Amino acid sequence: MDWDDLRVFLAVARSESLSAAGKRLQIDPATVGRRIVRLEEATGARLFLRSPQGYALTEAGQRLIPAAEQAEVALREAAEAISGAETCGLSGLIRLGAPDGCANYLLPQVLARICDANPGLEVQLVALPRLFNLSKREADMAIGVSRPRTGRLTVQKLTDYRLSLAASRDYLAAHPLTTRADLAGHPFVSYIPDLIFDRELDYLAEIGSPLARLTSNSAAVQLNFLRQGAGVGVVHDFALPSAPELMRVLPDEIRLRRAFWLARHADDVRVARLTRFAEALVRESRAEIARLEAAA
Repeated sequence: MDWDDLRVFLAVARSESLSAAGKRLQIDPATVGRRIVRLEEATGARLFLRSPQGYALTEAGQRLIPAAEQAEVALREAAEAISGAETCGLSGLIRLGAPDGCANYLLPQVLARICDANPGLEVQLVALPRLFNLSKREADMAIGVSRPRTGRLTVQKLTDYRLSLAASRDYLAAHPLTTRADLAGHPFVSYIPDLIFDRELDYLAEIGSPLARLTSNSAAVQLNFLRQGAGVGVVHDFALPSAPELMRVLPDEIRLRRAFWLARHADDVRVARLTRFAEALVRESRAEIARLEAAA
């Protein structure tokens, strides 16, 4: 069985289409299709059900996934051993998924420092306001706002962080807010209710505030609403230094605490390069949170 065909098989299984797999592998979809046919002939089994909606794994295809992923990990380990990755700086490409608040206000400076220390390293930061599917290899590792409870994952806490109620200085000058009871008379900025992908993001339910008037699925957009004087909303403390127009509201009464969690596929725990990157990410993230929250 040819490893290159297994690599194509995994790409199709994860993307569920020839065109998406071809884009990921940088080969044309027709070649992807021929490789799948060749692998099916070699295994004597049909691995995918073809339909207008895409390629879905058959029972035989599902059985092949663990072996193919083990081969994938073994190949990565062999590449590291040959390159001497244990003694050299980090190198190669790592794709990291993260919620957009973390991606906009914490990770740029963290990843810049890690890349400065490792000139051979390339990092792709995918900022999406949703959960990442690591089993489909949407990313090598992903940051979430709650600890994953399902899937074959290795999970560790990245860092704790705090959030505060905030509004622009101009807004508060025109609309004083001095007690918790005053909140009922102010417009709120928050997440679109039916697009809250994790219960940890339902800040208004925790605070007991009214429904928001301006909403977005993006933490960065919410921050910009507040900067424009649109009302009151919950903001990451680590984002406040980037928005000097904002100030905390009722800081002695309303402070939230959350944690970011770093997850990766369980098989990748044997990949030393990813482990070393995770260690650097944890170390630098905690240091940056401490710096930014002290400056807020």
